[in-house]
Amino acid sequence: MKNIVFDLGGVLFARDKNKCTREFIDFFAFIRSERLPRFWEEYDRGTSTLAEVTETLCAMHGCDREKCEAYLRQSIDLQEPIRPTEELIGDLKAAGYRLYVLSNMSREFIEFLRRFPVYALFDGEVVSCEERTVKPEPRIYEILLERYGLDPAETLFIDDRPINIAAAERMGIRGCLFDAQHPEETCRELRKRLLE
Repeated sequence: MKNIVFDLGGVLFARDKNKCTREFIDFFAFIRSERLPRFWEEYDRGTSTLAEVTETLCAMHGCDREKCEAYLRQSIDLQEPIRPTEELIGDLKAAGYRLYVLSNMSREFIEFLRRFPVYALFDGEVVSCEERTVKPEPRIYEILLERYGLDPAETLFIDDRPINIAAAERMGIRGCLFDAQHPEETCRELRKRLLE
């Protein structure tokens, strides 16, 4: 294995639940569904704006715009690196692996995440809002392979959604399902597989 590809949300970055109210967590409960709702998928695709998403969430939750805007801002500002993954990425980089991002992410979110030092360790990235295609659509995987000249058989993709792993495997890319509830366990297994 030469190339390690990481999803971002739930794999490298997440919100610390201890810093969130129950109401805030419930507000974004749809994020945990197997496949994200269409309005959020279009936001990640870059074909829907933050203002349009705000309107949809206001209608969905029956709340005022000010509260919706505050929660969306907070959902970005509370993102922080998942420590075991951050450490793993540093060690994989030091071991000589080529590291890439393949993520469904909106403009506001990706602009925030690119500020973290760990992001500078990646050799390349494919982000949905900039490509106008989202996982699990085949095109986003094709862009990754073509842009960086990656051999699928030498590429491992780490994601927390089975549907995205299955799509990668159809392209010949190896898959690893990340347990977002127990990141230490997945990172421990990846260390055994890639670093020992």
